Amino acid sequence: MCGIVGAVSTRNIVPVLIEGLRRLEYRGYDSCGVAVHQGGQLRRARSTSRVAELDANVAADEILGGTGIAHTRWATHGAPAVHNAHPHFSHGPNAQAGSAGRIALVHNGIIENHDELRAELKAKGYVFTSQTDTEVIAHLVDQLYTGDLLDAVQQATAQLRGAYAIAVFCRDEPHRVIGAREGSPLVLGVGANERAGENFLASDAMALAGVTDQIVYLEEGDVVDLQLGKYWITRRDGDGPFKPVAREVRTVQAHTGAAELGPYRHYMQKEIFEQPKAIADTL
Repeated sequence: MCGIVGAVSTRNIVPVLIEGLRRLEYRGYDSCGVAVHQGGQLRRARSTSRVAELDANVAADEILGGTGIAHTRWATHGAPAVHNAHPHFSHGPNAQAGSAGRIALVHNGIIENHDELRAELKAKGYVFTSQTDTEVIAHLVDQLYTGDLLDAVQQATAQLRGAYAIAVFCRDEPHRVIGAREGSPLVLGVGANERAGENFLASDAMALAGVTDQIVYLEEGDVVDLQLGKYWITRRDGDGPFKPVAREVRTVQAHTGAAELGPYRHYMQKEIFEQPKAIADTL
């Protein structure tokens, strides 16, 4: 089960993204990664090991920034390898493989029409460097981008078939992250640090424990635009245009201990020993 964390802020948000991934380790994963807007470019680090190794790579490469996304992946398309790990970058039509591009994107779920979209994008000159359906979404957003990331994501989601939760940002629009969901969970975290103007995205409120307890549970079809000190949510009814919608902000006290290993060797062992308490709490 994949995990997403995203943020916009005026401070270096990388430690928050990494800590969010640590809180999602209980889900299990085969790779992880983080991408930020730094120095007018997209930068990322990816790993097929534990989040601790990713953290070391980020520190060694001096990756930092106020806008970023992070991801833990449980392979659906492609082998558990670094080139298949998220975040994925768009490379633009006929760009050299490995170029940073201008779109960075993470995704949970499965895109059922990815083969059809991949063929269309290849015909337009897009270069694919992974086996994932996620890279299809990144290139699709890039192909539709004309200066407004929200508009590009709204157009892209209208073409997707399947289940998804995505978080995406653009090299040309610092301090902006767009999220969208259909069939996969995604929450908005309203930042408590007013000076930093920060807001967050995550696939689980647990990932945001310690940075905010103000949570908006996005509904099916929602597309959220996060910027410094503000956010808004849109959705479309049928084939009509996207319109703003209101969603309730809830106070959610996520217990960080639930996602920590404690004295156990692995999460399966932890879950076995916690069964009596889980049953009692449920009753």
